[in-house]
Amino acid sequence: MKWRNKIFKNHSTQEFEDLAFEVFRYQYSHCEVYSEYASALGKVNPSQLIEIPFLPISFYKSRKIISNTFNNHEGVFKSSGTQGRRSNHFVADIDIYKNSFDWTYRNFIGNPEDQIIIGLLPNYVEQGDSSLVFMVNNLIETSKHNDSQFILLELDKLREVVTNSNVLGKQLVVFGVAYSLLDLCDLGINLGNAIVIETGGMKGRRKEMSKEELHSKLIKELNISRLYSEYGMTELLSQAYCNKDFQFQGPPWMRVLIRDLYDPLSIIGGEKRGGINIIDLANVFGCSFIATEDTGIKYGDKFQLMGRIEKSDLRGCNLLVE
Repeated sequence: MKWRNKIFKNHSTQEFEDLAFEVFRYQYSHCEVYSEYASALGKVNPSQLIEIPFLPISFYKSRKIISNTFNNHEGVFKSSGTQGRRSNHFVADIDIYKNSFDWTYRNFIGNPEDQIIIGLLPNYVEQGDSSLVFMVNNLIETSKHNDSQFILLELDKLREVVTNSNVLGKQLVVFGVAYSLLDLCDLGINLGNAIVIETGGMKGRRKEMSKEELHSKLIKELNISRLYSEYGMTELLSQAYCNKDFQFQGPPWMRVLIRDLYDPLSIIGGEKRGGINIIDLANVFGCSFIATEDTGIKYGDKFQLMGRIEKSDLRGCNLLVE
């Protein structure tokens, strides 16, 4: 409870930095993998936020990253299997995750109690142990509506739900992986009165396209007026959302820094493309300082996702895992 009371607040810049250093010290003392990594880099006493070491996200594929103050974990989330070996996120306190996504969803999307919520996430459901499925399932349960559900293969079911939501005057929210939303285009379903939340790529099911191309097609063919993207990952316990400006924003306990692609231990300023580093204070019992494999540009307290780091971008990034 101590950490929850500290984390879930609207932090000023100074309050966030003070808490980030407190979390760093806790994780350096109690998370063996992170302690080893910070010690290997010689970054054990940072004096600025940009000096805190960010753990490469790939460590979640080979190591158990959890605070040693817990004898056991309450759950394990696993990444999708489309990129080879799956990451494993051992979660010590599931309620912290619930607190995090509940606040963020309510503040960016709306109150689930007032909504009918649909999950079009077939690959995540099929593979199991998905943090995204856990979140959407929790929101579905919170909505307490009979029409709230996961739809896997029978996408035409959505027509009935759309009709019911219009009759009942309930806000319909559709979470969908990109390829499932494109499948709806083939069916000609009208989502003009729905909030649609796109949650990621094609997972090998369709040809990849830019987020701008994807959103343009979905808006045109599904008649969507409110289209969001959700940015989250197995290794984090917080999410960010964006709408038509394609600039993501997270909750007050989440920050993004941009690292130099040629010198991955350095943080760069200005509106320049680089690797995305994320501070997620909600992940206090794992690792709150993650170097992702995504690239982006930071604009104030928002960021734009530019894509994955390609081999041509890596160069010095292999130093992170040596």
